[in-house]
Amino acid sequence: MNSSVVVNDIKNTACFAPGNFAKLSDLMHEQHVPAGTYLFLESEPADKLFYLKKGSVKMTKSSEDGKQVIIGLMHEGDLFGQYDPHTDSVHAFSAHAIENSIVGVILRDELELLLWRQGDLALDFMKWLGLAHRTTQTKFRDLLLFGKPGALCSSLIRLCNSYGVKRDDGIWISKKTTNTELAEMIGATRESVNRMLGSLKRKNIISFDAHHHLIVHDPDYLRNICHCEHCPKDICRV
Repeated sequence: MNSSVVVNDIKNTACFAPGNFAKLSDLMHEQHVPAGTYLFLESEPADKLFYLKKGSVKMTKSSEDGKQVIIGLMHEGDLFGQYDPHTDSVHAFSAHAIENSIVGVILRDELELLLWRQGDLALDFMKWLGLAHRTTQTKFRDLLLFGKPGALCSSLIRLCNSYGVKRDDGIWISKKTTNTELAEMIGATRESVNRMLGSLKRKNIISFDAHHHLIVHDPDYLRNICHCEHCPKDICRV
């Protein structure tokens, strides 16, 4: 039996001091969200933020031809949603639960009143905004600068950081991810992802176990392909 350790347990709320996050928690209205239910859709008013207490949520963006690109996968302990200075802003993406989930809903008006009263919380909130923007920017950088192979390799590294378990034979990804989902992460077709994964398998960079869990044997090879800038793991995540 190979020894194993969990690589990471990333939450984007780590930038909040415990006392400040407690103040934020007091604003939350708990909501149970069945699997498949949308929390919000593109073009709906962006008047709330969401804190994922349990479950998982997928954020997607639709293209003009009807394809979906995965913007991010939210884990337990993540804060997500759109917040900008325009009071009439609308969501640029959609979010739906991919399993039965529990979220804390934070109304924008109540949040802004709290931030106005609590300067230290406002500073932590600015840190969270910066983290969220940088996470999204690095994903778009991968897509625009290094082509589909670079974007795929970057996505595999992000999966390692988010769901990886380090073993003697490599990094085992605890979350099953289909080739269709990988294609949606990089805006490619499933067929092209099949070809790229096949090439990586032949080079023994990756493999799949009997239950179709991905194993990354050579993460340094993936980092070279996507010109990895060694971002912190709270940014380099799916």
